[in-house]
Amino acid sequence: MSFLDRLFGKTTRTTIEETVKMTKTKTAIVYYSSGGTNYQLAQWAAEAAEAAGSEVRLMKVAETAPQAVIDSSPGWKANAEATKDVPFATGEDLEWADAIIFSVPTRFGNVPGQIQSFFDTLGGFWFQGKLANKAVSAMSSAQNPHGGQEATILSLYTTMYHWGAVVAAPGYTDAVTFAAGGNPYGTSVTVGQDGKIADDAATIKAAVAHQAGRTVKVGAALKSMNA
Repeated sequence: MSFLDRLFGKTTRTTIEETVKMTKTKTAIVYYSSGGTNYQLAQWAAEAAEAAGSEVRLMKVAETAPQAVIDSSPGWKANAEATKDVPFATGEDLEWADAIIFSVPTRFGNVPGQIQSFFDTLGGFWFQGKLANKAVSAMSSAQNPHGGQEATILSLYTTMYHWGAVVAAPGYTDAVTFAAGGNPYGTSVTVGQDGKIADDAATIKAAVAHQAGRTVKVGAALKSMNA
């Protein structure tokens, strides 16, 4: 007997599953990226979530750095221009979603200030319970293999726990996690001095796809439970 049978009873379960099938699972993919790495990870996650049958919104958080600072870095400036049409994430987008995937670089083992500023706008949504019972997972990057990626993801999950969200970390549920560096908390990458992902791109893309697909599945299960 499945958890839906035990939780709702067999007759109710059929009705709930029919209702859930009428609407796609909705996935919000939220990223911050100054050089483009986490934008790439977010794009791969979006592709995988759509392949898993989810409706997807790919969004970035608002930049808080001064324009003069951005202009002083060719890579940062180029990425800002290349992603100028990507919409900004809002609390309404997270409320809309059944599953949320974050991709952020590490900042001294913590999340970037841009992400924290975004979180600081979500107090009303949290207070009203609009962020609870979402499936969430996260990815990260740094310039060194042990440059804070795991700590950054765990720091981000701390906020999710306060929301009442359900963390859908990849764990060791697929061999691709080992091939991509073995981080059970979320896919993480090393960025070279050229600003490019130093790891094997195909392997990382496969790990992102597994993580995104797993998050969508958990989101669908939670959606069933909450129906």
